[in-house]
Amino acid sequence: MADLTKLHTDPSRFICIYPAYINNKKTVAEGRRIPIEKAVQNPTCSEIADVCRANKLQVVVEADKMYTRELNRDVQFRGRVRVQLKNEDGTPCVDKLTSRKAVMLRVAEDIPKLKTRTQKSGGSDQNVPQGDGGKKSKKKKK
Repeated sequence: MADLTKLHTDPSRFICIYPAYINNKKTVAEGRRIPIEKAVQNPTCSEIADVCRANKLQVVVEADKMYTRELNRDVQFRGRVRVQLKNEDGTPCVDKLTSRKAVMLRVAEDIPKLKTRTQKSGGSDQNVPQGDGGKKSKKKKK
């Protein structure tokens, strides 16, 4: 039988959270695990880790890992976060975050409040109108 003291402190026993789990751009079939109205637009594993640390959870970021359903291989979509939910004695690390779903919902709720997110929205280029992609018709006039 496994040593119970190692069971909850070994990082390989922590729960995994991939950014796709809380991404509102993903469907349930693509890996989203929370309701779309509570999900966040394109979260990163560093944002997930920051929110977990702010909620006093122990985390391990594995930046080289990929979610199996993720088709896009960009660096932005890479990584996963391992989160410790329980102490050595089996009690929850944080009383209000006792389950995987509770952690995912808290992370999705707190990511929009991060400084990196609030600064991006102030000076973003989303309001700039986009043209026709730069392609122009090159027909000869007669």
